[in-house]
Amino acid sequence: MQLPSVHLAIMQPAGYIHSLAFVDHARYFRRQFRRFGAEVTIGKNRLREDSVNFVFGAHLGFPIDWAARHTCVFVNLEQLGSGGANVNAAYLELLRKSAVVDYDAENVAAYAQDPADVPLVPFLYADYLAGPDSVPLAERPIDLLFFGSLNQRRKDFLSRVEACGVKVAAFDHPIYAAERDHFIRQSKAVINCHFYEASRFEQARVFQCLSLGTPVISERTPRTRPPAAYDDAVFWLDDDRAVDVFFREHFGTQAFFDEAQARLAAFRAHDPVEAYADLLAFAVGYANAHREAHPPVVWQPTRMNLGSGKDYKAGWLNVDILERAEPDVVLDLGQAVELPLRLAGCRGGEVLLEPGSLDRVYANNVLEHVPDLPRLMTNVLALLKTGGEFQIEVPYEKAATAWQDPTHLRAMNEQSWLYYTGWFWYLGWFEHRFDMTASNWLDLQLQPCAQEQAAFMKVTLRKVETTPHERTIARTMQADFGGLEADEQIWSIDEPVVAAPVPAQAASPAGAAAAAAVPPLSVAIEAALAGLPN
Repeated sequence: MQLPSVHLAIMQPAGYIHSLAFVDHARYFRRQFRRFGAEVTIGKNRLREDSVNFVFGAHLGFPIDWAARHTCVFVNLEQLGSGGANVNAAYLELLRKSAVVDYDAENVAAYAQDPADVPLVPFLYADYLAGPDSVPLAERPIDLLFFGSLNQRRKDFLSRVEACGVKVAAFDHPIYAAERDHFIRQSKAVINCHFYEASRFEQARVFQCLSLGTPVISERTPRTRPPAAYDDAVFWLDDDRAVDVFFREHFGTQAFFDEAQARLAAFRAHDPVEAYADLLAFAVGYANAHREAHPPVVWQPTRMNLGSGKDYKAGWLNVDILERAEPDVVLDLGQAVELPLRLAGCRGGEVLLEPGSLDRVYANNVLEHVPDLPRLMTNVLALLKTGGEFQIEVPYEKAATAWQDPTHLRAMNEQSWLYYTGWFWYLGWFEHRFDMTASNWLDLQLQPCAQEQAAFMKVTLRKVETTPHERTIARTMQADFGGLEADEQIWSIDEPVVAAPVPAQAASPAGAAAAAAVPPLSVAIEAALAGLPN
């Protein structure tokens, strides 16, 4: 079986820190797939056209047109159904129409007609998290660690634990990945309790702690059905009395530490290799079927984002001059560009940019860095449809922060747009220009404000056709006459003139004779030249 390339995509709305939780799960998938020899990459908000994309966090937003252009398998880690997460209807509809992999069978009924269509995979021991220098449990400085979102249900449970005389440590702000794992390794145990009444076991969180060598103490209700691998790996608390007895009599004792080591060893014995082998086989079959239904086509985007990196916009064509910003294409619109332009995408596929093909272009703090700004504005004008919009955010020149970035070449004010709107002819434009349709000031928090408090300007420029009067002014002000040489056919002086049809009323013997007497153009010119003085 030919293994496909695999891309693990984590969806992260701009500035949404909690998407970092999916890094744990993407790393686990990567480890499992690489065991079979698959080539695996990980990206944020970016899909690949040359790979099977496993998408994490699609409930946070996913451009629906991506599912046709890319082969996608959606990884559901939300607790769905009665008593679970309140996800939006669009997410459930996306799961119903797509290939999905889940971690808990209880979720599947919320979106699948046939549960057999949904592969189930567990999160078990992650060998790459084992640390040779792990601090012995009894010597760790944190007694009990809790991390995760808090609601009233969790607050009540943690209060019952602390009432037993145990201090529960928690973060005062969210941290993830290696920064969080450092504290997990410093804890004698991690406490786990359910956020939802559905009480699905949070194996997608617990596997990380156990793999790091830290015991987990977890709430267990009648609705909690963990995979069998966790039965002997976790300290289970079944009711309020068990909470009281466990923390007053057992936690922190030598017997607890001995039992904890045995439970950690039991967890290391479980291997999910068969489940992930089946998932990879599922991905191969789905990829083949998707390619047959959606043959590769050249992407012709209608929206362009000038920038990438943290400003990447899902569903747009993201353009940047730096490959390390991971754009969709590397392209400098501050240089001469000949349209139409066909480009190889940075993650497979091809992109076609044609004149007048874009509805919208967005530039967030880009224009202040561009050496040849008139060239960039000219290229954007050519790419936009008539009526298309160029949305721009730039530093305001009078703000204290305007020149703090050493890479800034300029800051802007309310007069900075005049050449692109009223004085367009200075740039050599003739048939189209920009019209400013919106302008406002933003403070440091990007909220609308008065000009005196402004740190940024936000403007919207619309591509419009010039009027006959404006084109007349352009002919007056430009160095030439507005491209007149392109308006008429240029004939060689050696080519004969083709006689125009003779009107019916002139079709007489005398008229025909006169028409026949018209000399060729070259003869007429020679005769005229002969009459000129030397």
